[in-house]
Amino acid sequence: MNVRKTTRSALLSATIFVALPVCGQDMMVNALPIDNKLRTIDSISIINLHEREFAGDPTMLNLYPSWTHEYEHYTTELPQEYKIDLSHFRMPCDSRLVTSHYGYRPRFRRKHYGTDIKVYVGDTIRAAFDGKVRVVKYDGRGYGKYVMIRHANGLETLYGHMSKQLVKEDQMVKAGDPIGLGGSTGRSTGSHLHFETRFLGEFIDPEILFSFEMQDVKADTYVFRSNGRGSLLNERDLAANEQTTATSDDEAKAEESRQFQAQKMAERNTSRSQIYKVKKGDTLSSIAKKYHTTVDKLCRLNNISKTKVLKLGQIIKCS
Repeated sequence: MNVRKTTRSALLSATIFVALPVCGQDMMVNALPIDNKLRTIDSISIINLHEREFAGDPTMLNLYPSWTHEYEHYTTELPQEYKIDLSHFRMPCDSRLVTSHYGYRPRFRRKHYGTDIKVYVGDTIRAAFDGKVRVVKYDGRGYGKYVMIRHANGLETLYGHMSKQLVKEDQMVKAGDPIGLGGSTGRSTGSHLHFETRFLGEFIDPEILFSFEMQDVKADTYVFRSNGRGSLLNERDLAANEQTTATSDDEAKAEESRQFQAQKMAERNTSRSQIYKVKKGDTLSSIAKKYHTTVDKLCRLNNISKTKVLKLGQIIKCS
């Protein structure tokens, strides 16, 4: 008799719990011991962590049509405009000496799609941004031992002529992680690093984005445009650009203004002028002395007055 009552009570309790509305079940969960609550919180934290890692995986970028381990040219449609975050950048090597620039080479009658930086055999080559290794191969008639990485900001970077590759395909890397050693493999006349930057297969001159002499980026953001008139934007310029777009009453005038600014910035980028990023304690006088110029010239180049207070991180054009 007691066994029947116990069984009947257990079934009744289970039925009541199932029939409770969601809020009632939440109240019952709140009444659980503290250890069970902590397990629930820990599980949520783990799920959130996985979601953040998943979101940062460049294989999940909707920009690219595929993820392969082959060197390939994409045939997908280019976005009219795309902002590429250049923050958290690390130089691919410690050398500041550029031995060959991006562009057409009359001597070889072909275009050079990257920047060559002088390195010695065995020098450490590093990932420029966080990303995932897509290609690790040997090309005897071209790049030699090379590595290609796709980054979460949309760029792909290529590192060629290395003597040794230190990463594997599908490996996640952080900016500054060693990925190989300098060398002279493939079609090379001396030890150097061939460094390329691309967006959806479209080559971008690395010296538009980075100053190898200063070992830093030239701006916080690069705006890629399908018409070829990409531009650099600092945080102040980006905020001003967004405010202008939000408050503009005349879309035609706003578009005309953006095109003018993009053209002006593109002309400034292609001039390969010397730039300097302001550090703590810098003055116009100390910068002028460093670049063997005058304060008056710096003021004319940057359209500022002699009494201008320099801000930390400000970009100063020096020639």
